[in-house]
Amino acid sequence: MLAAGGALEPFWALYAVHNQPHVLELLREYKVGELSPEEAAPAPAAAQDPFAGDPPRHPGLRVNSQKPFNAEPPAELLGESFLTPNELFFTRNHLPVPAVDPGTYRLRVEGPGGRGVSLSLAELRSRFPKHEVTATLQCAGNRRAEMSRVRPVKGLAWDIGAISTARWGGARLRDVLLHAGFGQEREGEWHVCFEGLDVDAGGAPYGASIPYGRAVSPAAEVLLAYEMNGQELPRDHGFPLRVVVPGVVGARSVKWLGRVAVSPAESPSHWQRNDYKGFSPCVDWDTVDFTAAPAIQELPVQSAITQPRPGAAVPAGELTVKGYAWSGGGREVVRVDVSLDGGRTWRVARLLGERPVPGRAWAWALWEVTAPVAAGAELEIVCKAVDGSYNVQPDSVAPIWNLRGVLSNAWHRVRVTVTH
Repeated sequence: MLAAGGALEPFWALYAVHNQPHVLELLREYKVGELSPEEAAPAPAAAQDPFAGDPPRHPGLRVNSQKPFNAEPPAELLGESFLTPNELFFTRNHLPVPAVDPGTYRLRVEGPGGRGVSLSLAELRSRFPKHEVTATLQCAGNRRAEMSRVRPVKGLAWDIGAISTARWGGARLRDVLLHAGFGQEREGEWHVCFEGLDVDAGGAPYGASIPYGRAVSPAAEVLLAYEMNGQELPRDHGFPLRVVVPGVVGARSVKWLGRVAVSPAESPSHWQRNDYKGFSPCVDWDTVDFTAAPAIQELPVQSAITQPRPGAAVPAGELTVKGYAWSGGGREVVRVDVSLDGGRTWRVARLLGERPVPGRAWAWALWEVTAPVAAGAELEIVCKAVDGSYNVQPDSVAPIWNLRGVLSNAWHRVRVTVTH
């Protein structure tokens, strides 16, 4: 439909994730014929690979799709460092990575009444105090693979690695909005919309929005970030400027930020209005109504086991189980329970690192527990986290299954064998 009236090739090249055998099989019944070589026009320039300019990536990443590039770090490395190294931070791209010249880059900040400002990267660095936040970003589809084992879902088959943590540096969004004249309280429902410089073949950018109150709240610490773990943003992670919305689904932390707009309506973007929403298990693709559900903002409490890995053979004696836990909205993880027998008996894991500021627990907690295990045992290791509001993970996937495979936060289960 996007290509109606024009060439299909630019769109087929852009949405390369659909170039799969089952899709080609579906398309085969619509085949009309083939142009003779004399009639075939040369492919338009836009049909050339739009991903050819993407940056190089670390070979250790587990790739879920190449075009657009989506990948997660190996689970066993995920829990080894509180801050995820930039090159191993999970990558979620919806479109080709844009090539942005930092020298000519401008951020547009606009709002009602025609007011607005345009800021260069140098002005963002010099005019506004640099603020730093350690925050975890998690994709709405993290652990989707577990949902697909209950029933098929549409989306990338993320394991437990669509989550990472970094120390972000940049200007507070609140300060930039105040500078542009938009920092005051507003009556009714208002939103702050973000547009990226990554665009589809029709020129439509990736976009998202957050409630206005969060954008201007000093406590929410929303950043326009130009640094990641003390370095300039890598291209895959939004160079030269991205939004970081702590405690909120990663889809709202728009990369390659080009425009910020204060609006009485949420972002018109497909990814805000018609994706990243949760539904009942009874809703299918024939009955789904995306207007009937709110866009995901704060994410539910989550945890996963990073070591040992499923199917591992572990030695008898002392077994150390490691993992991560996190909750949205700045809610602190107060406890992680771990079972070695499928949930019949439990142990409390040790939480690593410093206690966060109450209400601003933007970053995950890493945890571990050590327990004796007997030779020959078959273990089902289970973890569940509890946050400061006493939200706890559900025990199974089926009751939270949804057609897009988002919000997957059931108890994480890993089966291992203890060797003799």
